[in-house]
Amino acid sequence: MTLEKYRYIVVEGPIGAGKTSLAQRMASCLSGTLLLEKPAENPFLEKFYGDMPRYALPTQLFFLFQRANQLQGFAQMDMFTKVTVSDFLLEKDNLFARLTLSDAEYDLYQQIYRHLKPQAATPDLVIYLQASPATLMERVKRRGSAFEKTISEEYLWRLSDSYTSFFHQYEDAPVMMINSENLNFVDSQEDFDLLLQQVEQMRGPREYFNRGS
Repeated sequence: MTLEKYRYIVVEGPIGAGKTSLAQRMASCLSGTLLLEKPAENPFLEKFYGDMPRYALPTQLFFLFQRANQLQGFAQMDMFTKVTVSDFLLEKDNLFARLTLSDAEYDLYQQIYRHLKPQAATPDLVIYLQASPATLMERVKRRGSAFEKTISEEYLWRLSDSYTSFFHQYEDAPVMMINSENLNFVDSQEDFDLLLQQVEQMRGPREYFNRGS
C-alpha cells in the first residue's frame, strides 16, 4: 500500500480522540518525520483545566507561539524531503480561542496572531478523528494525565461540537473524517490497515468512514 502522494499529513481531533497515537504510528509506518504538539511544556495548561476563565488567554498564547516556532523550524529544514505527519493543524488554534476566551481576550488574541503572522504549509491530507464526548472522557480518564485530570465532560461536549463545526467548513485540504468509536489504531493491525486502505482509496475532497460495532 503506497501513500507517496501525501507529503504532509495532519491527524486532528478533540482531546482523547487518539490523534497523537495515530500520528506516531503513521509516521513510523511511512518512515516519516513526526511533528507533535507539546502540551506538557505549557506551564498554564493544568491551571487552565482547573480555572478556564482565568488561564485561557496565557494557555492559548503559549500554544500559539509554540506551534508557530515548531512549524517555522520544520520549514527551515525542508520538512517535505520525506513525509511529515503532525498531530496539530495551526488553523485549529482559533477554534480553541473562540471557545475559551472572552470577547475582549479573543480580540487581543487575533491582534497578536495577525502581528505574528504564523506560517504553515497546507496539508495534503487531514485525518479528523471523531468520538462521542462520553468516549473521549473515558479515554482521558484511562490515560491518567496529570494536567487533564480536571477536564469536565461539559467542556468535551463543547469542544467536540466546535471541532465538528470547524471541519465541516474546512476546505483548505482533503479531509478524511473517521468515527473512531470502534477502531483501535494502536493495538489493532487490522484497524490500522483498514485506515490506510480508506486513505489510499480516497478520491474526493471529503470522505467519511464509520465502522459499526
